[in-house]
Amino acid sequence: MALIVLVLTYPNLPSLEVLTDYRPKIPLRVYTADGFLIGEFGEERRAVVAIADVPAVMKHAILAAEDDRFYQHGGIDYTGVVRAIGANLVGGGKRQGASTITQQVARNFFLTGEKTYTRKLYEALLSFKIESNLSKDQIFELYINQIFLGQRAYGFAAASQIYFGKPLKDISIAEAAMLAGLPKAPSAYNPIVNPNRARLRQHYVLRRMRELGHITETQHEAALKEPLVVKRELAEYAVHAEYVAEMARQIAAERFPDEVYSRGMKVYTTVIKAEQEAAYNSLRKGVMDYDRRHGYRGAESYLDMKDIKSDQDEAIDEALQDIPDAGDLIPALVLAADAKHIKVYRKGGEVVNLTGDAMKFAARMLDDKAPPNKRLKRSAIVRLQKDDKGSWQISQLPEVESAFVAVDPKDGAIRALVGGFDFNRNKFNHVTQAWRQPGSSFKPFIYSASLEKGYGPNSVIADEPIVIPASQTGAAAWEPHNYDGKYEGPMRMRTALAKSKNMVSIRILQSIGTHYAQDYSARFGFDAAKHPPYLTMALGAGSVTPWQMVTAYSVFANGGFRVNPFVVREIRDGGNQVLALSAATEAGNEDSRVIDPRNAFMMDAMLRDVTIYGTAAKASAILKRHDLAGKTGTTNEYLDAWFCGYQMTVSGCAWIGFDQPRKLGDKETGGSAALPIWIGYMSRALKDVPTLLPQPPEGLIATGEGRERSYIYAENAAKEKPPEEEAQETAPLPTPDLSAPPTD
Repeated sequence: MALIVLVLTYPNLPSLEVLTDYRPKIPLRVYTADGFLIGEFGEERRAVVAIADVPAVMKHAILAAEDDRFYQHGGIDYTGVVRAIGANLVGGGKRQGASTITQQVARNFFLTGEKTYTRKLYEALLSFKIESNLSKDQIFELYINQIFLGQRAYGFAAASQIYFGKPLKDISIAEAAMLAGLPKAPSAYNPIVNPNRARLRQHYVLRRMRELGHITETQHEAALKEPLVVKRELAEYAVHAEYVAEMARQIAAERFPDEVYSRGMKVYTTVIKAEQEAAYNSLRKGVMDYDRRHGYRGAESYLDMKDIKSDQDEAIDEALQDIPDAGDLIPALVLAADAKHIKVYRKGGEVVNLTGDAMKFAARMLDDKAPPNKRLKRSAIVRLQKDDKGSWQISQLPEVESAFVAVDPKDGAIRALVGGFDFNRNKFNHVTQAWRQPGSSFKPFIYSASLEKGYGPNSVIADEPIVIPASQTGAAAWEPHNYDGKYEGPMRMRTALAKSKNMVSIRILQSIGTHYAQDYSARFGFDAAKHPPYLTMALGAGSVTPWQMVTAYSVFANGGFRVNPFVVREIRDGGNQVLALSAATEAGNEDSRVIDPRNAFMMDAMLRDVTIYGTAAKASAILKRHDLAGKTGTTNEYLDAWFCGYQMTVSGCAWIGFDQPRKLGDKETGGSAALPIWIGYMSRALKDVPTLLPQPPEGLIATGEGRERSYIYAENAAKEKPPEEEAQETAPLPTPDLSAPPTD
C-alpha cells in the first residue's frame, strides 16, 4: 500500500525549477557615490552569497546546529531520526526534531508549516527529489540564502549585516554560532529581543562545534568569553541619508515600477559619505543649539508605573522600547528627581545619575512652580544626549525644523542633502517640499537684474526711509524699514548688500521695474508666479524651496550657467548592468548660460563682501578663507532664517523654521540660526580645497583701488547720467503688496 502511494505521489511533486533557477527576492539598495549603503527597500532583507564565499566557520556552525550528517545522508537522516526518538522518549515528550537541511529547503520553498503526516510525506519525497537533482553544495547554498533568521533577514549574509553590522566573511566563531542558532526559532533566539535565550542557544552550538571537531577547546573557551556587540538600532546604515534614500527609491520606482523591490536593483546617488555626514551632524547641532537657546519645555510624557515593582523591572525597558529614538536623543524614564539630582533609566537598561551641568538645562522644570504636566518627577519620560565629553545630559526633542542641501555647481550633482531634523519623526522633505519666504537671501537676484540696467557695485543709492503713498498702492501707505531700524544715508550698492539694507533694495527694484525683475529671476530657476511683481519682492516676500535657492546660487558660483540638480547618478540591475544614467547639464555649455559672465563675476565680488565684513562675516572668520560668497535671509517677524552661499566648487543652502510658521525669536536671524549649519558643512567640504577666485571676464572696466576696486560693464562706463536717475525717469512705479513684508 505504501509503495502504491509513493508511485502515485512522486510524479506529481512540484517542479524543482524554482531551485535550479533560483531567483530570490533581493531588495532595492541605495548607495552613496562612494559606495556606502544608505537605504534598503523590500519585504525581505537579503544578500545572496555563493557557497564558495561562505567562511568555513559559518558552514561548520550551521552543520553543528542543524544537520551534522548533511554530507552523508541522502535527504533523510535515519540516524538522526532514531536519535531524536530516543531523546524524546527519555525526555517524556516531543522535544527534539530531526529535520535535515534538505528537508528544510523543501519546506521553505514548497510547503506550509502545518504538522501533518501528509505534509511530512511530501517533505520526505521532495527531499529525495532534491537530492537526486542537486549537489550537496547547491542545496546548502540554497539553505544559507533562503532561511529566515528574524528581523526581516533572509539568509546568513543579510543576518550578519543586520545583527552585527559586518559582512559574512568577517564573522567570528562566537558570532557564527549565534547566527547558526537562529533557524530553530528566529523569534525565541533573537539576540536583540531575547539576548539571554540567544546566548544559551549559542553555547549549545559552540559545544556541538567542539564535539564535532570543528573548533578546538581553546577556541571554544575563547568564543564563550567573547562579548558580542549586537546592533540594536536596525535602521543604521553607513551614514544618515534617509531623505536621499527615499528620493532615490521614488525615482527608481517611477522608472521601473515592476519588481523594483525584489530584483536587487542598486541605485547610486550623487551624495558623498563624508560630506553627507558633515551636513547631517551640522544641521542637528544647529537645531539643538537653537533649541537650547530657547529653554527646556519639560517632560515629553509620563509612564503609568503602578504595576512596576522595582527600578530594574523589565516592564520599564519594554515601555521604553515603544518610544523611538531620534538619532542620538535617547528616551529615558525618570526614577527620582530633585533640585540637585536626577536618576533615570535609559532605554537599553542603564541607570544614569545626573548632577550639576548634566541637569542644568532642565533646572526650571524641577521647581515646585513648574507646570504639573511638564514637571520632572518619577514617571516622567525625558531625552538623554551625550555631550562633547561623552557624558549623558538632559535634552529634548526640538520643535523647530531645518533643511540643508549642497550641490556641485559644475553639473548639479547633489553632494549632501538633509531634508529635516529626523526622517523617522517627520518624513516631509523640507529641501524639495517646503515653500517658504526667502527674505533677504533673495536680494542678490534683484541686484543681479540691476547690473543689466546699468548699475554697478559702486553705484551710490540712498539708505533712507521711504514711504509709498496710498495713491500708488491702492490701499494704505506702505512704510518699510531696515531690519535693524538704522539708516546710513547714501551708500555704495555693494555695501548695502553686505549690510542687507532694505531701503536700498526697494529703491533698486523701484528703479529697474518689478516686472523686469520678476522675469529676470526666473532665469535662476524660480517660479515667476510665486514672486508677484510688487516692491515687496525686493525683501523676499515670494516663495521658494531650498532646492531652488541652491540652484540659483550655483549660477553665481559657476560663472552664469544654470544647472539642474540631480540626486541619482545611475541605476544598475542585480547583475550590475547599467539600467539608467543621469543626464547632467554641464556648466560651460553656452546653451545653459542664463546670465552674462560679467554679471556673475560682479555678483560674486559683492556676495564675498557679505561673508567678509557683512551679515555673514563669521563665515570667513571661522573658515579662515576669503573665497566664500553668500547672503543671509531673515523674514518678517523672524519666521524663517536662511543662509545660501558657495565657494566655486560647492554651493549650499541652509534653512531653519517651524513647519507651522511662528516666530523663531528675537535676534534669530539667518546669520545666527542658519549660517552655523552652512559653516559646519563647509568646514568638511572645503577641507584641503585651495582658495579659488574667479578671474574678471572681458568687457569690464575696473574702477577704484584696493578694497574700493570694482567693475562696471564697459558699455555703461561712458554714460553721463547715473543709471538710477535715468531709470527713475522712465520706469513706472509698481504697486506693492502690503502683506507682511520681510525685514532682513
